[in-house]
Amino acid sequence: MPTEKPRAGRNRTITLDHGEQEVIARRLLRADGDMCIAEALDQVILGDTFAVLDLLPPAFVDLLFVDPPYNMDKVFGEERFKEMSDARYAEWLDEWIGKCVRLLKQDASVYICGDWKSSSAIQRVAGKYFVVRNRITWEREKGRGALGNWKNSSEDIWFCTMGKGYHFNADAVKLKRKVVAPYTDDTGAPKDWERSEQGSFRLTHPSNLWTDLTVPFWSMPENTDHPTQKPEKLVAKAVLASSRPGDVVFDPFLGSGTTAVVARKLGRRFVGVEVDEHYACLALKRLSMALVDPGIQGYTDGVFWERNSGLQQSKAAAKPKRLQQEEVGLFSTSDQGE
Repeated sequence: MPTEKPRAGRNRTITLDHGEQEVIARRLLRADGDMCIAEALDQVILGDTFAVLDLLPPAFVDLLFVDPPYNMDKVFGEERFKEMSDARYAEWLDEWIGKCVRLLKQDASVYICGDWKSSSAIQRVAGKYFVVRNRITWEREKGRGALGNWKNSSEDIWFCTMGKGYHFNADAVKLKRKVVAPYTDDTGAPKDWERSEQGSFRLTHPSNLWTDLTVPFWSMPENTDHPTQKPEKLVAKAVLASSRPGDVVFDPFLGSGTTAVVARKLGRRFVGVEVDEHYACLALKRLSMALVDPGIQGYTDGVFWERNSGLQQSKAAAKPKRLQQEEVGLFSTSDQGE
C-alpha cells in the first residue's frame, strides 16, 4: 500500500489510510468462478483481467471503455508494466481485446485509449475485431517539456463499433464555446448563439479534437494518486455519446475507478476489473462519494463547457475528508474502532 504523502491544506486528492482500505476491501468482488450478470453488475472485481474475462457472461456490454497500460515502463501500485517491442505489444493487446469481443452486444461501441507510441498497434488490433470509426485526439495540457523533441501533449482514443448498427447521440455531447464574433441578424438577434449572464456562447457539434479537458491534479475533487488517471469529463463524453441510461459500461483496466464513477453519475450500470487492491478500493470509495456528489467538472445542465469556463463546483469538494467518509457510509459504527 502506498505511503501517505504530506498534503497541502487545499489538496483534495482522494486517499485511503490502511484501516479504511481494510474495511473497503471486504466489499470487493473476488473472481473465483464463472459469474452471472446479476452477480457482476455494478461491482468492482478484484483480479487479473486476463483471467476474469473468461469468467464473465457473454453479450452483456453496451459500451467498452478501456484505458490500458501504454507501451512504456510504468509502475501501477504493486504492478509494473514493462515496455516491449511494437510487435509484442500488439500481441498483448490482441490477447485481451480478443477476449472482450465475446462480452459485447452486437450493437456495442468501443473506446480504447493510447498514446503516440501505442496508437498504431491499437488501430491494427482493433481493426481485426471491430469497425474502426474514428481516432479522437485530446489535449493533455500538462507534462514535461523536451529540449530535443516536441513535448508530448496529446493522446488518442480509438472509437470503434461491433458492426454497422450502433448508438451515437451527438446532441448529448455538444460543447458550449465562447463566441468570438457574435454576428446578429437584421433585427439584432443573435445568429446561432445566445446571450447569458456568463457571456455570449454557442453550442458546437462534437469533433474528434478535444481541447476542453483538464488532467486531474491535486486541487480537483476527483483526483487520486493513480499515475494515469483520466478526467471524468473525458469518459463522460464517450458514455453520453455511445450509451443510453441503464446500459452497461465495462472497463477491464479500471484503475482508480473513473469509468465506473462516471457511469454511475450518468445513470448507467457498470462492471470494472482491477488487479491492484489499493486502486480497486479507491474505486469503491469514489463510487460511494458519487452518490453524494454526482457532478462532473466541466459538464453542467447537460452541456460540456470549454476549459476554464462554466465549470461545476463539486458539492463535496470543500468538506473535510472525514465528513465525506461518514456521509457516504464507508464506515459503520463497528468498523470505526478497527
